[in-house]
Amino acid sequence: MAGVAEQMRQYSPAALFLVVLVAVWEWTVRARDVADYLMPPPSQVWTAFLDQRGVLPAHIQTTLSEALLGLFFAIVLGVGLAALIASLPLARRVLYPVLVVSQNIPVLVLAPLLAVWFGFGLMPKVLIVVLIGFFPIAVNTAEGLMNADREMIALVRSMGASRWQVLRTVLVPSAVPSFFAGLQIGAAYAVIGAVIAEWMGASSGLGLFITRSQRAFRTDQIFMAVVVIALVSIALFVSVQLLARLAMPWRRYGANTGGN
Repeated sequence: MAGVAEQMRQYSPAALFLVVLVAVWEWTVRARDVADYLMPPPSQVWTAFLDQRGVLPAHIQTTLSEALLGLFFAIVLGVGLAALIASLPLARRVLYPVLVVSQNIPVLVLAPLLAVWFGFGLMPKVLIVVLIGFFPIAVNTAEGLMNADREMIALVRSMGASRWQVLRTVLVPSAVPSFFAGLQIGAAYAVIGAVIAEWMGASSGLGLFITRSQRAFRTDQIFMAVVVIALVSIALFVSVQLLARLAMPWRRYGANTGGN
């Protein structure tokens, strides 16, 4: 309970700021008599949510499924590349620059190509999420593996530990915090990646919902969908944080005791 209360105190200023921002938004739009199709007030966005609450769960489920599946493969690819980069100097010199260059290619450019190559099914959506999510996971995990305590590695080896034992007892615990740091970044962008992919063509999903709302000039529904996307992304990010706390109980203990 103490941890939950601490989290609430930590995020209460941001929550208060959002409440004030929404109030100012509502007052400004109504005071200046801004057209609804340009900038709907938050109350109208809420009404749009109530009107569409029956169809939203299916769209959310589709987008979240694409994001989670893509994030899973991003973890597999990212951890695999991190292991290669950390263990083989040649792989580090070859793969690391390629990883950096790959992030300079805009996803919006790749999305239409993936739709042409793989159709409008699940595959291109998952691939977009993988392309967005694997980079921070690979880079952070590799840094965690390469920055492991060399003296600890030497000590464990001097005691007769095998490569597998060194990996399990030293390298993996050292890389876990970095892995979750990269996973949090990947999770934050996974839903956005799925939505971008759905713009290129889909039968369901929040990206399709936004496209249809745009064609119907329903700005209130677009704002509502943006809020839903943000909430789903936050939920995924917080879920990774909770998973990290479960996987690293020693860090939680150190924080609670002040490191003593």
